[in-house]
Amino acid sequence: MSATHPVEIAVQDPAGARAAIDAGAARLELCQALDVGGLTPSLATLEAVLAAVDPTVVNVLVRPRGGGFVYSPAEVALVSADIRACVGRGAGGVVVGALTSAGGLDVDALERWRDAAGPATLVFHRAVDAAADPSAVFDALVAAGVDRVLTSGGAARAIDGLATLAAFAARSGSVEVMAGGGVQPADIPALFGAGVDAVHLSARSRVGHDAPSGPGGGSAGHDVTDPAVVEQAVAAAG
Repeated sequence: MSATHPVEIAVQDPAGARAAIDAGAARLELCQALDVGGLTPSLATLEAVLAAVDPTVVNVLVRPRGGGFVYSPAEVALVSADIRACVGRGAGGVVVGALTSAGGLDVDALERWRDAAGPATLVFHRAVDAAADPSAVFDALVAAGVDRVLTSGGAARAIDGLATLAAFAARSGSVEVMAGGGVQPADIPALFGAGVDAVHLSARSRVGHDAPSGPGGGSAGHDVTDPAVVEQAVAAAG
């Protein structure tokens, strides 16, 4: 089932990784801080996840901070170093994205990161949806030869970007188009109907509301991967 219509789950820890794979996910995006759109996970987290599941299905988000996708030379170099660290430990892919201050594709950063990734899968994330012209950036990514693009079609939610996703899929060449952005299991048949190659969602639920938080501790509770949602998504993909 997953081989035909892959479902990728964004996870934040080894327990979530195991739960997603056991529930039928084809692959994972590993990150931390999903509540800010995801950031680079710690190396200890990465190593624990690579030990818990098949490392080739793990794609590591390498994003040094929140607050947009325009990076300084020092930040570009930091991402390159993180990519090498992740790939050197056996991760199957890395997930990156960078834009220029004008909202176009940062081609120089992408080339440096592709070099750092070597043989690993190179995924460009939803920075494409924050671009001034997502369609132009998508075409530039196809020309640049990335392996996969995660996109909502420029919409807030992928289900609202169906027309653009279909257009992307029709001209993607060998680049895989993966729909992501507020995806719910009920959306998945329509997304695959638009011609995308894969779907991406976080399948989260909130636990730990009774744990002390308050000042200095952040919001109450924390996210965990919900295997029931993963199962629903895989069933919808099938």
